[in-house]
Amino acid sequence: MADRKIAVVTGGNKGVGHGACRLLAEAGALVVLTARSEKRGRAAADALAGEGLDVRFHPLDVTGEASAKTLAGFLSGEFGRLDILINNAAILNDRSMTALTVDMNTLAEMMDTNAFGPLRVSQALVPLLKKSPAGRIVNVSSWFGSMSDMHGGGYAAYRTSKAALNALTQILADDLSGTNITVNAACPGWVRSDMGGGGAPKSWEEGADTPVWLALQGEGGPNKGFFQDRKPHPW
Repeated sequence: MADRKIAVVTGGNKGVGHGACRLLAEAGALVVLTARSEKRGRAAADALAGEGLDVRFHPLDVTGEASAKTLAGFLSGEFGRLDILINNAAILNDRSMTALTVDMNTLAEMMDTNAFGPLRVSQALVPLLKKSPAGRIVNVSSWFGSMSDMHGGGYAAYRTSKAALNALTQILADDLSGTNITVNAACPGWVRSDMGGGGAPKSWEEGADTPVWLALQGEGGPNKGFFQDRKPHPW
């Protein structure tokens, strides 16, 4: 097990997260696919395992601190370390809401999942990532969170949550400066999924390519960056 990467993907039962689990496993990693729904998460992991990929399921609700700590305990007991964390789990509940119409409950729910969730999970798993020769944290963000693309209005809660995730990425990278852990954000682009809809141009695997590329970077790879299609994207 020492020569294999151990990876965790949050929200791995569908969309970009599912694509990331597939690509990581195909690259030789042992992948722990996590999801809030045990039924859906286990079915997704079993489907990949049925193709001969080393993918295992563990439940995780990123809005619960106890859930994150339970995952950390499992990883510690089973593997003793973690090499890769892809914070992918996210929700989008405000398609028609502007900053003037979004209700505070919707904003709070989206912030809790999309921004606070990655922080909770990172706090719980960083001690295990520090035991890796090269720990990698990748936050799946969006161009909707880029200040350079912050125009056109709408999606007020989602955009705010992803902007906060971008800020968190930079802060966490600085806080882990001098350790073996790098922290980057990735924009998967417009992906065919429940969130992106059926008319999006990218497949799950295409959307997962940049997050996985960042997760598999070796020594000297990027840190504190925001990338789309493997190229730097403005914050």
